[in-house]
Amino acid sequence: MYISVVILSYNSITPLERCLLHLIEALKPLEMANEIFVVDNGSTDGSVELIESFQHKNEHLISTILFNENKGTTYSRNAALRQVKGEYILIIDSDAYVTSQAITSLINYLKHNPETGIAVPRLFYRNGNFQMSCDKFPTLIHKIKRFLFLKKFEKITNYLQSAKAPISVDYAISACWMISQKAFMDTGLFDENIFYSPEDVDYCIRVWEQGYKITYLPDVEVVHDAQELSRGFRLSMFHLHHLKGLVYLMRKHKYFWGLDNLYQRLNRIR
Repeated sequence: MYISVVILSYNSITPLERCLLHLIEALKPLEMANEIFVVDNGSTDGSVELIESFQHKNEHLISTILFNENKGTTYSRNAALRQVKGEYILIIDSDAYVTSQAITSLINYLKHNPETGIAVPRLFYRNGNFQMSCDKFPTLIHKIKRFLFLKKFEKITNYLQSAKAPISVDYAISACWMISQKAFMDTGLFDENIFYSPEDVDYCIRVWEQGYKITYLPDVEVVHDAQELSRGFRLSMFHLHHLKGLVYLMRKHKYFWGLDNLYQRLNRIR
């Protein structure tokens, strides 16, 4: 098996259909045996019927895992990751739309740069605006600033937007990750003590702990039509899960206000 793809679905019928159409088309030119796992977290908007329709038409390619309730991001992804057989693992959100060129470029980078465990593309919103998909490990103060002013940050040219060559980053949001099989086997599954977020930060820290890098490829572009469930001022369960996960993350990796000790443990030079 060449590529294993893991997609999560939760009441996202419109972007999910677009995601699957783009993905299936993107895998065709590769002419290798690939697999797609679609995991649904108890959707009630018709997503399940859509997924089953796609599976019926692509039985050789698509496998489904259907839950009756929202199991969160870590438990759900792990249900698929326990079954993957691919040499490379593509983790994408149901609102991310990949191309064959993007997939090939991410894999080629991993092939020629084995020190990288996860390769990630430059992400854009559907309207073409740049998305700040990579960042430094979150401290409490930085997380508050990102939560309140992310749109402002994205409008200001930063090192991600101006990058012309691959650069290592602390972490990348898990909207589109390409992981080498070796890095996945060394790092393991997602931490199920985190329900929704920041499971991506935790995983990237653990990839760094295994001696790999997270590498951002600015010349590889993917559209991420983000639903941004935890953003905004209206309190929701996603905010609460995110806050709980953030506190857990900082306690687990023994940092809170500053990153110096964490960087030292990871041999991460800034």
